[in-house]
Amino acid sequence: MTDEVLASLSPRFTKMYSDIGRPSIPPEQLLRALLLQSLYTVRSERLLMEEIDYSVLFRWFVGLGMDDPIWSPTTFRKNRDRLLQSDIAAAFFDAVVAQAKAADLMSDEHFTVDGTLLEAWASLKSFRHKDDGPPMPPDDPGNPRSIFTARRGGMTRISRRPIPTRCSRAKAWAVKRSWPNAGHVLLDNRHGLVANVCVTAATGTAEREAALLLLAEAAHAGTVGGDKGFDVPSFVAGVRALVIAPHVAQKVKGSAIDGRTTRHAGYTISQQRRKLIEQVFGWMKTVGGLRKLRHRGGELVDWIVTFTAAAYNLIRLRTLLARPA
Repeated sequence: MTDEVLASLSPRFTKMYSDIGRPSIPPEQLLRALLLQSLYTVRSERLLMEEIDYSVLFRWFVGLGMDDPIWSPTTFRKNRDRLLQSDIAAAFFDAVVAQAKAADLMSDEHFTVDGTLLEAWASLKSFRHKDDGPPMPPDDPGNPRSIFTARRGGMTRISRRPIPTRCSRAKAWAVKRSWPNAGHVLLDNRHGLVANVCVTAATGTAEREAALLLLAEAAHAGTVGGDKGFDVPSFVAGVRALVIAPHVAQKVKGSAIDGRTTRHAGYTISQQRRKLIEQVFGWMKTVGGLRKLRHRGGELVDWIVTFTAAAYNLIRLRTLLARPA
C-alpha cells in the first residue's frame, strides 16, 4: 500500500530535487522512515536512526542496503522545510484515502467530527502566573519546587519556554499542558477511516469551527455525529446550511435539536458509530507518538498530525482488506 501511494506521488517528488549541490536523500525514504516512527512508536528521530541501523526489516522497508550508511538524525530537520513547502503530508493522506475509496471502503454520506488537545512536552514546573514579574532563582536548580498548584484552570499561566504553552481545562478538571493547537478529525462512519484532518488554534470554539470547515469539503454528506459540545445553535445552523443533518448528542437542557431529528433511526446509529472517533485519537496518541508533541509551530504540527492520520488509515486498510469477501 505504501509503494502504491509513493508511486502516485513520484511527480511531486521530482519537483523537490535541486539542480545544484550534493545528491539529496530521496523523499520517499524519508517518508518511509517517518511512517516506521509512527507505526512502531519510536519516540525520537535519533532513536529511529538506531532502529534502522540494526533492523534488517527496517532497512528493507526504507530502501537501504545492508552496507548503506545511516543518516544523521539532523537529516529530518534539514529536509523538513522542503517536505512542508511541497505539502507532502496532505498529498500522502489524500493518496491513502483514494486507496480506501477505490476498494469501496469509504462512503461520502455519514460522518463524525471531534477534536482533541495536543499536549506539549512541558513540565508543570515551567509555568508561572501571567502577572508575575521576572522569575526568582529556584530553591533547588536540580529539582525546583512547583508553583503550579492552585487555580489551575483557564489561561492564567504561561510557560517560561521560548514559545509559550497554554493551560486548557479538560474533562474532570484535569489540566493539559497544550500548545495553542488542537487536532480535528472527520471520520467516516462506515469503517472508521479518517476522511479529513486539520489542526487549528485551541480556542473555546475551535472544535465547531474546524468541523464546519471539514464538512464543507465533504461531498454529498448526509449526516454528521458529534458529542454534546456540538449541540449549540450556531453549529447546528451551520450544518443545516450545508444540507447536512446534525446528529449530535442532545443536551438535557437548552438543546439546539429536537424530536424532528432524534426520532429517526439514523440518529441512534450515528450516536453509536460516533464513538469510533475516540479510537483514532487513542491510536494517534499511544501508538502514533502524539501523546506529547515533539515539534513546535502550527504548520509543522498540522503536517505531523496529518501524516499520523494517514498511518492510522493504513493500519485500518490492512485490517479491512484482509477480511474475507
